[in-house]
Amino acid sequence: MRGNRFVGTGVLLLLLGATAPIYAEQQDQNQQQDKGKQQQDQNKGQQQHAQQQQQDQNKQQQHTQQQQDQNKQQHAQQQQDQNKQQHAQQQQDQNKQQHAQQQQDQNKQQHAQQQQRDQNKGQQQIAQQQDNNRRSQQGQRVQQSQQRQVWQEHRAQNWQSEHRDWQQRGGYNGYRIPDDRYRGNFGPDHSFRIYSYPMEVYGGYPRFQYGGFWFGFVDPWPEYWSDSWYDNDDVYIVYSNDGYYLYNRRYPRDQIAITVYLN
Repeated sequence: MRGNRFVGTGVLLLLLGATAPIYAEQQDQNQQQDKGKQQQDQNKGQQQHAQQQQQDQNKQQQHTQQQQDQNKQQHAQQQQDQNKQQHAQQQQDQNKQQHAQQQQDQNKQQHAQQQQRDQNKGQQQIAQQQDNNRRSQQGQRVQQSQQRQVWQEHRAQNWQSEHRDWQQRGGYNGYRIPDDRYRGNFGPDHSFRIYSYPMEVYGGYPRFQYGGFWFGFVDPWPEYWSDSWYDNDDVYIVYSNDGYYLYNRRYPRDQIAITVYLN
């Protein structure tokens, strides 16, 4: 029985001696596996970390690129807006220049038209004046219905200051009526009323025809004579003091300087 015990113990020791290296090898393998696993885990973690960093870097690049693109878009939009604003300003300036040029052209045209109107008006006035002068030199016949207006236009404001006799005028230098015709139609004994004879305006002054001659007024007629003296008063023509004068029997002291025309 003791022998068997020793045999069993020996076998056990042999078994222990045989299994110890196996166990140690198994432990080494396990440790090796653990280290490999740890290395794998470490590598995996590093890979994941690298991947994460790469992803973060990619995101950052993407974000940076997006920001750059956005900035470019904003800059392009700003440049576009600025170009539009400049174009609008240029268009506005161009419109202002065109309006100013149009206004200037319009002013020039109006000025030219005004000058043309003034020139035409001046020419018309000159022509009218020439026509009036021609008419006045030719004599413009006055109808009996118009005589009152013509005589009123040649009424004195103050006859004493406006009247001048032929001596004051430097002497009479008009036509002289022959003596025989003068004695037959003129002088105090040959009175008449002007209203009954032809009348016209000559040289801006009224004149009437009597005894084969035209007699033009040089003086105005006194303001205190009646308005219808030429119609109702008897007048006559006298040559005295080297000149011809018209007398009114109603106002015998007044003498109106007149001149004689053949036609």
